[in-house]
Amino acid sequence: MPPHDPLPFAAVDLGASSGRVIVGRVGPGTLGLTEVHRFPNTPVRTVGTLHWDILALYRGVLDGLRAAGRATGGRLASVGVDSWAVDYGLLDADGALIGNPVHYRDTRTEAVIAKVAETLPPSDLYAATGLQYLPFNTVYQLVAAQGTPALAAARGLLLIPDLIAYWLTGEAGTELTNASTTQLIDPRTRDWARPVAETLGIDLSLFPPLRRPGDPAGTLLPEVLTDTGLTGPVPVTAVGSHDTASAVAGVPARGERFAYIATGTWSLAGLELDAPVLTEDSRRANFTNELGVDGTVRYLRNIMGLWLLQECLRDWEARGQAPDLGELLRRAAACTPLRSVVDAGDPAFIAPGRMPDRIAEACRGSGQPVPRDAAETTRCVLDSLALAHRRALMDAQRLSGRAVDTVHIVGGGAHNELLCRLTADACGLPVVAGPAEAAALGNILVQARAAGAVIGGLRESRELLCETQGLRHHVPSGDIRAWERAEARLAKEEQPCG
Repeated sequence: MPPHDPLPFAAVDLGASSGRVIVGRVGPGTLGLTEVHRFPNTPVRTVGTLHWDILALYRGVLDGLRAAGRATGGRLASVGVDSWAVDYGLLDADGALIGNPVHYRDTRTEAVIAKVAETLPPSDLYAATGLQYLPFNTVYQLVAAQGTPALAAARGLLLIPDLIAYWLTGEAGTELTNASTTQLIDPRTRDWARPVAETLGIDLSLFPPLRRPGDPAGTLLPEVLTDTGLTGPVPVTAVGSHDTASAVAGVPARGERFAYIATGTWSLAGLELDAPVLTEDSRRANFTNELGVDGTVRYLRNIMGLWLLQECLRDWEARGQAPDLGELLRRAAACTPLRSVVDAGDPAFIAPGRMPDRIAEACRGSGQPVPRDAAETTRCVLDSLALAHRRALMDAQRLSGRAVDTVHIVGGGAHNELLCRLTADACGLPVVAGPAEAAALGNILVQARAAGAVIGGLRESRELLCETQGLRHHVPSGDIRAWERAEARLAKEEQPCG
């Protein structure tokens, strides 16, 4: 094609509830997306263990690449894969998968958390890896798997996006941004934290060599080309394969004084830094130092996110009481503000099931009014998320010494006008909402840079986003006293981490 025509790239973006393949066309002053295929991501419980249906996901990827081929005349400049973090598949000596990967919401790690803390105190683990405590971090999963036949038989381990890329190309690698979520990476050296692995008996030789975003990750296998109808060769490019790394690369920010909230099933709220913050205060505040594109650090706190509302909707649907979401949000907007709030980071909300009842129990247990209907429950969830966003961003600024003047909300929550408005009010800062497809955009921009379709680094990529993406602006109301009072109510219930 002519050299100035936009080049087509395919982003495989796998989320905790669905996957999709998106075609991005990138050229001078041009960045457009077309979703060509979306497919469900439905976990399966077998003999008491919750698994990912990884073969169904891979079939969805192939179907999506076939659709991408139809949309581009069979030609793609590159493919990139991102997904959720921490989970992995084990490979045998022939490179075959040993069983379906276990879901991070499975309970198998509960029995080993105390064991890990006894072997390696939380303060030492944080000083070495900078990763916040989450009960499903890969390090806990691997300790829980010790002594199992599957791990004994394993000769390789691939994180989820690396596994998909391996099946597409036959070449194995470990992409760094996702590897940093394992709690086995030193964020200062951007390499393995070998003393941590040795102390916990984790065999790092199972992981293939590290890759950085922008590195080549192979080319599509002949069988994949045949299955998808694509014309080869089609390179696969390592991107920020942790979807949050791609989402942060897709934040349309100008300058450095910005905060981001990547919203979806989770809310990841924080700052982009040049170096990790490894202080004991940072650990106690449960902040994580995950690695980003171009040598950056994603300094953030994990918040339960729209999972709370998603689970409420599932519960109401199961009871035959499913409300229309748009109408529900309109009713929630009319409810009394901050009548009741819960801690959106409470591990008690991680597991699926009975979410409206569990929210009611949390309100009752803290002496607050119990939501009386679906609208009040929804308002409680969104007020609680906005309050959690406020707390995370205030803490991030205090702990890092970096002040911000704008909050960018990207991901699916950017569509939720009420959540965006409440976050602006809670933080007392202007909120820029969008793009919703930040992960796919960040994925595609890293590919485009590797192919020469975008010249420069994050600043140039973000300038292209500002020029091409539709964004919405929310101005705070100016009165944060009610949020301060709600924050004080929650503070009474808090317990220190670790």
